[in-house]
Amino acid sequence: MDRWQAMRIFVQVVESGGFAPAAKALHMSPPSVTRAVAQLEGLIGTRLLIRTTRSLKMTAAGEGYLADCRRILAEIAEAEANAAGSFTAPAGLLTVTAPALFGRIHVLPVILDFLDAYPAMQVKTVFVDRVTNLVDEGLDVAIRIASLPASGLIARRIGSVRQVLCGSPDYFARFGEPGSPHELAGHRIIGREGLFGHSEWLFGRDSSIRIPISPRLICNTNDAVLSAAVAGWGLSRFQSYQVEADIRAGRLKVALADYEREPVPIHIVHAEGRMVSARVRAFVDFAAGRFLRHAGLSTEL
Repeated sequence: MDRWQAMRIFVQVVESGGFAPAAKALHMSPPSVTRAVAQLEGLIGTRLLIRTTRSLKMTAAGEGYLADCRRILAEIAEAEANAAGSFTAPAGLLTVTAPALFGRIHVLPVILDFLDAYPAMQVKTVFVDRVTNLVDEGLDVAIRIASLPASGLIARRIGSVRQVLCGSPDYFARFGEPGSPHELAGHRIIGREGLFGHSEWLFGRDSSIRIPISPRLICNTNDAVLSAAVAGWGLSRFQSYQVEADIRAGRLKVALADYEREPVPIHIVHAEGRMVSARVRAFVDFAAGRFLRHAGLSTEL
């Protein structure tokens, strides 16, 4: 068995969670799959997997080798597609990741239109509220809402979002609207666990105003925070895309707009390589065009 096939089997074993399910996915016998991984370990000279009767775990060497295998196999697939003349014809599987709520609201509609435009394409979404690693996790394209550090990734800016403080008109009618960030101490605050679950909020273009917060309600999802704010219970901070529809419908109102921080850029990101596959290039161009025309992804609300 050649090394390319052994690498492919190894990746499938890890992704399937075992030798038997990998064998089924590859239409091979379980002993053949087990033998292929053992031969690969012998060729490399180190253990990649730790096998027990109940579990399968990767060694430290296996984790690093898995990332290299995924990268090499992807490059082989693209080289074959290029040689076959399909480099300019988008086809195959594309994996797209984005923050969960942004993915549902803005990315999914773009994907649906993209699939209609390119019938030979298949798209898998990974909408999660964490920073993903494109190479290690086998992802093709990411939508990132952040100022990006220097990396080996190619990024195209497609818009920006504001971080806004919101409350319902009913809340402001009952408790008043804060005139400055320092008045938040007298208001009901809705907090959120995780990425935005901080003990202080920053205000001002240069983030120089630091306001301690003590939420009486802490939610573990953006949807729950939004529901509580729309219900009029208290105030919370959101990225502007999360509340765009509620603001336009009058269910929420922005407060302290003069004290907002610098808008956060939105980028569409993909891995840099010797050649960009037709499916990645087609999706990036398609999505960028859609996002750049979207008024809600500017700094206005």
